[in-house]
Amino acid sequence: MLETVQILTGESPSAAVIWMHGLGADGNDFVPIVRELDLSGCPAIRFVFPHAETMPVTINNGYVMRAWYDILGMDLVRREDEAGLRKSQKQIEQLIAQENERGIPASKIVLAGFSQGCAMTLQTGLRYPEKLAGLICLSGYLPLATMIKDERSEANRHTPIFMAHGRGDPVVQISRAEASRDLLQELGHPIQWHEYMMPHSVCEEEIDDIGAWLRDLLTA
Repeated sequence: MLETVQILTGESPSAAVIWMHGLGADGNDFVPIVRELDLSGCPAIRFVFPHAETMPVTINNGYVMRAWYDILGMDLVRREDEAGLRKSQKQIEQLIAQENERGIPASKIVLAGFSQGCAMTLQTGLRYPEKLAGLICLSGYLPLATMIKDERSEANRHTPIFMAHGRGDPVVQISRAEASRDLLQELGHPIQWHEYMMPHSVCEEEIDDIGAWLRDLLTA
């Protein structure tokens, strides 16, 4: 089981958000965002911020850092670390199971992630065999895209997806995210798409939009 940082917005949470960080960061990276989200009217939520394991990352000259999978080239998708992606997928599924054991059903669990964490949100959420509440996909892309049509779960074909990206992102080009969005829309997945004038980061407007999306999702 991955180590995590956990934040509760109230007693006896009935919903959970499992939020994956980006390459080289850790679970603490997005903890400050919880207090910036306007979650008025929402039930108590447990935010779970896991720490990815450490590994050598090829694109960074083999430097060991926290990563969900190896990055083999600048194009991100021409050569992909399928084994790493699937290993981390199983670890995130364990975190979902842990929330189930605490009394929160999959239908009240949101997966979220930034950059590599976004890729893991899509990798895991689209394949998960039980209906999830939603997916928050920030500044990332769909990994193993050629496999998703055959591997996706029927249970999550209509799960709401919030996708957001910076127009000036030099790390994950917005065209990569747009291609992911277009493919998922062609497959019938409901996408709420947002663009912001920012680089590979998060901005205040985006946080406001995430809060509004979560309120709509968890108070419906």
